[in-house]
Amino acid sequence: MRFMNSLPIIVLTGIVAGSTGAAFAQSPSPEAFYKDKIVKVIVGHPPGGSYDFYARLAADMLKARLPDVKAVIVENKPGGGGLVATSWFYSQAPHDGTVLGLLPETIGNSQLMEPEVGKWRVQDLRYIMSFASANSVFMRRRNSPSKTPDDMKQRETIVGCTGTNAQSYQYPALLKAMGGFKFKMICGYPGASEYTVALERGEIDMVSSAWNSWRVTHKQQIADGELVPVIQAGLKRNRELPDVALMQELVDDPVARNVIDFASAGSAIGRALVAPPGVPSERIDYLRDLFAKIAKEPAMIEMADKRGLEFDPTPGDIVQGYSDAIAKTPPDVVEKAVAALR
Repeated sequence: MRFMNSLPIIVLTGIVAGSTGAAFAQSPSPEAFYKDKIVKVIVGHPPGGSYDFYARLAADMLKARLPDVKAVIVENKPGGGGLVATSWFYSQAPHDGTVLGLLPETIGNSQLMEPEVGKWRVQDLRYIMSFASANSVFMRRRNSPSKTPDDMKQRETIVGCTGTNAQSYQYPALLKAMGGFKFKMICGYPGASEYTVALERGEIDMVSSAWNSWRVTHKQQIADGELVPVIQAGLKRNRELPDVALMQELVDDPVARNVIDFASAGSAIGRALVAPPGVPSERIDYLRDLFAKIAKEPAMIEMADKRGLEFDPTPGDIVQGYSDAIAKTPPDVVEKAVAALR
């Protein structure tokens, strides 16, 4: 009888052990998981700008250091200042770690300011690493009628931009609404490359774009004085632009400064690699550890340097904190930012 009573327990134990074994079989180690996989890095902007530059850097670093990966591909999904790609990434991308993204640093702002567009929760995303902060710089042409920020409060300055969801519109629009700047906004350019060509042709007077891009694509024109940085957006001045004023420094109203701080907070996230919701935590940890090692490797640092890219990495968990802080912005600050951009 004692044997008969123990039989169900033996059978049940076998079932549990078998189930546990199946669970382990379904969860390979991160190294084993990526073997022979194709990994994609999604970019929400066209080729030729800083998002694309850093996405390709991330892809090449992964190719070099992700063991036995079959391929790492960069896929551009432009539209809506990067928001089309963000929406797809959040809701449709495989949530297993085979698709990563290099998305706008302002998606947390969009989530709060335009919930009908930003139908995602940045709190659900997982940042892997930021390659560099991303201060935007207002760049004017040499013969622009307005030379200084004070000039721009006195006379009209024509500013090119992509769309109202993009920083190329939002940063100048904030200064127009809250700082008394006489900006005339001309939107509709497909991307930074197109409005920069318009700037060089004299069709517009100024544009706002990431310093990460300017320092690569127009290094000589800036050195020659053909293009002149006049204002920057961020929480602190870029170390390469110590004499260029921040937006906050050009307004007197403390409320306006708080709103601009909120709008500029994404600059600390910068050009960052991120994973969609639902990726197993062990794969997130693995990718963060991998990039933490990459960030210290001379060969990888040289890879960025040869491309002229600023490489000042920030670990993923710290970038996650920046993103989460944006999501916790008080509603009254968000409301004032929305009102300023109407």
